[in-house]
Amino acid sequence: METKLIKLYLLICRLYDTQPVLKQQRLSNNHQPLFSDEELLTMYLFGHLQGLTTQRRIYDYMLNHWRAWFPALPSYQTVNCRLNELAPAFELLIEHLLVSGAWHIGATDDRLIDSVPVMLARGTRANRGRVAADLADTGFCATKQQHYRGVKLHFIAARRIRQLPLPEKVHLSRASQHDLSALREVSPSLPAGCGLFADKAYFHRDTQATCKERGWFLVAAYKRHRHETEKDVPTLYNRFVSAIRQPLESLFNWLIQTTDLQNASRVRSSQGLKVHCYGKLAVACLLLTFYS
Repeated sequence: METKLIKLYLLICRLYDTQPVLKQQRLSNNHQPLFSDEELLTMYLFGHLQGLTTQRRIYDYMLNHWRAWFPALPSYQTVNCRLNELAPAFELLIEHLLVSGAWHIGATDDRLIDSVPVMLARGTRANRGRVAADLADTGFCATKQQHYRGVKLHFIAARRIRQLPLPEKVHLSRASQHDLSALREVSPSLPAGCGLFADKAYFHRDTQATCKERGWFLVAAYKRHRHETEKDVPTLYNRFVSAIRQPLESLFNWLIQTTDLQNASRVRSSQGLKVHCYGKLAVACLLLTFYS
């Protein structure tokens, strides 16, 4: 376990050495704090790797079991406040890990696309929420059949045989944004001849034609129109698309169980919401690439 902690710290230090923009956050009189940002990121990620999903539990765990490794560990309030300023570091770490894990992806591998909701409040409380008003709003989760306040994380992931898909691109949007609109906004660049498998929310003739012009294919489950009956729906085709997409659903389920990504009820600010999303995604990328 000590070796894992050391390797994780060295990984974070390499990230800071290769990304000068992270050090520019410290261009002040306190540019060299006793408890460094590298130590703070290491503590957060290491706690998650031990199965702890809240910042309070991570802090108590490090305080009680690893205090000798972090002698300058400040108070919980200070750690929490400083962590909320490190969302850009988590984003760069995710990008670094996904690039380093790109060797797992073949040029001809199919891609899967879908979104997972991150909920600040749900049900009757969804319309009363006011946290992170610049990022979050009210949307509807079809899987749980309930309204919620929060954001969506849109994933484009490479399909791998007998393994969880490997995320290539992650996009954060408001809960109310339609998945098809998010796809147009992201405008992914995929290898020629690659198939992008999606559910019926992405079914749109014009979008499929646009994708084909770019050299790849959007394969979405058929969405029945109002004037059509159940007999008009190509059932076997939809089953085929669902079977291809199933590993992405497994990835979401694993991600929620491992990091508690979907539950953001403890978040109290926009910066905290970003850290919640990108921090837990960084943990998932670590497990999929660095520790797989």
